[in-house]
Amino acid sequence: MLHHEYHRLLEALSELNPAQIEDAQTKLLDLRRKTEAISEIEARAKQGAKCPFCGDDQRQKWGRTRTKIQRYRCSGCKKTYSGRTGSAIARIHRPDLFMVALRDMLGASAPKSVRELARHLGIDKQTIWRWRMLVFSIIDSGSAAIFSGIVEADETYQRESRKGSREWVRHFADPQNVPMPARPRWEDYTTKGLKMMRGLSRWQLPILTVADRGGARRFQRLSNRKGATLERAMKPLVPSDAVLCSDGANGYASLAAKRGIEHFVVGSKAGTRVAAGCHHIQNVNSLHARYKAFIKPFCGPATKNLNGYIRWLEVRLSGMKPAEVIRAS
Repeated sequence: MLHHEYHRLLEALSELNPAQIEDAQTKLLDLRRKTEAISEIEARAKQGAKCPFCGDDQRQKWGRTRTKIQRYRCSGCKKTYSGRTGSAIARIHRPDLFMVALRDMLGASAPKSVRELARHLGIDKQTIWRWRMLVFSIIDSGSAAIFSGIVEADETYQRESRKGSREWVRHFADPQNVPMPARPRWEDYTTKGLKMMRGLSRWQLPILTVADRGGARRFQRLSNRKGATLERAMKPLVPSDAVLCSDGANGYASLAAKRGIEHFVVGSKAGTRVAAGCHHIQNVNSLHARYKAFIKPFCGPATKNLNGYIRWLEVRLSGMKPAEVIRAS
């Protein structure tokens, strides 16, 4: 819109009646949502204010990109750039739809499935999938939580999954030359009764959950269930002046003994869930329930992407905003 047309529009606003003002506000809010991603990208460029190629802080405006984002030209190296140059979202062609997908991922309601969101936005489901993997790479570099006071710790377990793997397909196609994979298929847990087996199998992956009474929380996938692995994971998380509450796993007891941390062992049996009136792991158990509810609709995400889903739940619980993801990219 030309400048004189824009000024005429502003002058015409004073002639609107109340009903027209309400309609105009609704339209402006809709336009604001569509241009929110562009606004955040341009804010990202203003924060840096330096050329991503040579570091010169002298620049001039140089038109706009195809997606209506402000382009700049460096006065030093003469290269052009925008707020997306060098970022993780540099090659996204529809930043407005990407912002909608971000709001779906981080909103208060349960996120839509990839197919459902793709139908809603009118784009291919593979695009939504790539965007989610891109968001995983952005939020993976978040700062670690700092724990203090009474620290609760426990583990939950996620069944190993190789969704998308072709190993069983290759075996059934050529059983003579392709050996049967060692891992069970996802359906075997139901058809062969593996769900009813007592104890933990090697196909169940431990996820360490830590929380304190101040609201700090952390989920961390462990490579195995060994006490030494658990102790190494807990060592940087629990300060020496904290009080540790956990179950009777060897890793917790070993850590507490070596660092002189006060340690309360609580169990799941009646009469052992609370020690000394205030030491328990109910906050962690609540996080386990929220994790199970969050991960269930995804029907066993591939283990190679499990860290991304864990971090996704963390940022949802922390209340992270879509604009923060754009600026962190």
